[in-house]
Amino acid sequence: MTIQVYPYNQEEEKALLDFLNSRHYNYKETVEEDTEEIDAEFLDQYNKELDEAEKQMDAGNYYTHDEVKKFFADKKKRISGN
Repeated sequence: MTIQVYPYNQEEEKALLDFLNSRHYNYKETVEEDTEEIDAEFLDQYNKELDEAEKQMDAGNYYTHDEVKKFFADKKKRISGN
């Protein structure tokens, strides 16, 4: 999975890095000069994930709209304690 994050200031960046480090997440910091390479990596990974999702759907591994609605309704009930 690839996530690009653009913090608004150094304080937010520090908080994010502290969180990632405390949870022992593997992450990669980049400098603005690397944006073309990073964008290419991101698009490569994104396209691979889309291809895999399409294969899963073609194989019949997906949720219907009604199943998704039920899932979120049930989740809302669990969170609210009903």
